[in-house]
Amino acid sequence: MENPISTRSSVLRNSIILGLFAMATVGLIAITQQSTAERISEAQRRVQLSALNEILPHEQHDNDLLADSFAVDDYQYLRLSEPREGYRARQNGEVTAVILPVVAPEGYSGRIDLLVGIYANGEIAGVRAVNHRETPGLGDKIEVTKSPWVLDFNGKSLEMPVPENWAVKKDGGEFDQFTGATITPRAVVQAVYQSLNYFAEHRDSLLLSAEEPANGN
Repeated sequence: MENPISTRSSVLRNSIILGLFAMATVGLIAITQQSTAERISEAQRRVQLSALNEILPHEQHDNDLLADSFAVDDYQYLRLSEPREGYRARQNGEVTAVILPVVAPEGYSGRIDLLVGIYANGEIAGVRAVNHRETPGLGDKIEVTKSPWVLDFNGKSLEMPVPENWAVKKDGGEFDQFTGATITPRAVVQAVYQSLNYFAEHRDSLLLSAEEPANGN
């Protein structure tokens, strides 16, 4: 006959082993998730920095764009559902341009995240798509690596073209649409136009002087 005490000891020992194994497994998963999150965050940071420096090359600013950030929280113009970071470019302490986060919510495959650089005079320095799910070969032409289409925004402003021409040609505007794809460029054009309106309305607070703090809206 099996000894009840021995049986209980065996069950207890196995329970402890299983408990330790479970704790080790949970710990390993947590470490893996943290490591993965850090790698994803670093990859996103590199993409962000690359886009910032494409919009405003090093020769156009003497500050660290990522370090000179400020909070942006606007839904009316920028369609941001939560606060995001904008960036200031400076030359000798003077703000020469800002880069704003903008969302085009009505892309063909959903939201399109953009960065729009705007010089102090209200002209566009550059536009880059930093996140989207648009169709390869069609809507993904908003990426500068796939098409020069976004470069057509450079130098544009609220006055050039006039407001009614801030649309794709199919809608009577100035901007090209893609062959077989109108929804994506239409969404981006409107998002960029609204970013200019946001800049015009908040220009004074965006163009902080060198003496004022870099963070804050």
